[in-house]
Amino acid sequence: MSTFIVEGGHRLSGDVSPQGAKNEALEVICATLLTADEVTIDNVPDILDVRNLIRLLRELGVKVERKASHTYSFKADDINIDYIHTQEFISKAQSLRGSVMIIGPLTARFGRAILPKPGGDKIGRRRLDTHFLGMEKLGARFRYVFDKRSYDIEADLPLRGAYMLLDEASVTGTANLIMAATLAEGVTTIYNAACEPYIQQLCKMLIGMGAKIDGLASNLLRIAGVERLHGTTHRMLPDMIEVGSFVGIAAMTGSSLTLKDVGMADLGIMPEAFRRMGVDMIQSGSDIVIPEQDGYQIETFIDGSIMTFADAPWPGLSPDLLSIFLVVATQAQGSVLIHQKMFESRLFFVDKLIDMGARIILCDPHRAAVIGSGKLGSLHATNMVSPDIRAGIAMLIAALGAKGVSRIQNIDQIDRGYENIDLRLSSLGAAITREE
Repeated sequence: MSTFIVEGGHRLSGDVSPQGAKNEALEVICATLLTADEVTIDNVPDILDVRNLIRLLRELGVKVERKASHTYSFKADDINIDYIHTQEFISKAQSLRGSVMIIGPLTARFGRAILPKPGGDKIGRRRLDTHFLGMEKLGARFRYVFDKRSYDIEADLPLRGAYMLLDEASVTGTANLIMAATLAEGVTTIYNAACEPYIQQLCKMLIGMGAKIDGLASNLLRIAGVERLHGTTHRMLPDMIEVGSFVGIAAMTGSSLTLKDVGMADLGIMPEAFRRMGVDMIQSGSDIVIPEQDGYQIETFIDGSIMTFADAPWPGLSPDLLSIFLVVATQAQGSVLIHQKMFESRLFFVDKLIDMGARIILCDPHRAAVIGSGKLGSLHATNMVSPDIRAGIAMLIAALGAKGVSRIQNIDQIDRGYENIDLRLSSLGAAITREE
């Protein structure tokens, strides 16, 4: 188990370019299973989750070539579909949450798939009903295999287009159903669809492959199925969660950073939410400049009540950002309520921030009240263990702004979503080392 050793209190400076979007990568890489032709994807982040997904596709028979440091080609013309029934596949798929999105492409193209109970972050229940109910409307049949802790999925091909009103605007559920519907016979209508930029990007790539999709950027999608899809090239968006992470790092350390080519149009409400936290953000073309600040003031609502940051479907605030907002609030002037609606275990890492001197009241599994100290460097170092990607990066941000030397164990969780974060932070002036 690897560890970050972080000496806090250093101000950072310089330029940083966000990596390709992790969540988009998992979707579009799975989509390459829909065609036997070559698909080339650029700006792919070199992170643990993506490497594991690529390894899984290779073992399915996908020909993968790394053409440049962040560019891959995929050709799924010789898939060994029987591999999905092996214990090796089930074990590897269980350890990777993104593996859930291979069931749509495999079922649509081959008529069968396996869905092991997926792994990933330990942040609470992450139900799969949206995937099941939607795929059943398209004609798939599910059977739970108790000894393998997985679902067998079968369907007569082609799948049949259908109308569906999703029980929740699930991003991975929407992605799965879009991919399956592209090869279904007839028209599929998906209402209450997720419309995050990652979903829009998936649709754009599928359209480039010959799919017929209407309603991009809305929660009502219409997909007219086609007989086959062909190859294409696709470039991924910058990762807006990493953009938010670096904004949080700049705020926590009082640093001046320039975030290059962030894709402002795809950041949603995040920049305005940081401004309400008191963090200055200056747009310069496609870049964001965060100037050096010695402190920041949290706004109140117009009626004077305490500011609340809550997650919401796009273009609302992503639940992946709330851990970062919580950490930044510990040093701000004022108070804020963090309301994590989606996952009931995501705020449990705050006990470590309390150990560091943060004034936080965990009201219940979904809400935390933060009373800011009003000054930088108000936290002190401690030892921590990262439970998931977003709590891990929040702990790292706290350590960068704390007095003394902190140790963060289980940083493989951070590596799942952040590419060479220690090296990139070191280049900006952070005192951080990795201990294997």
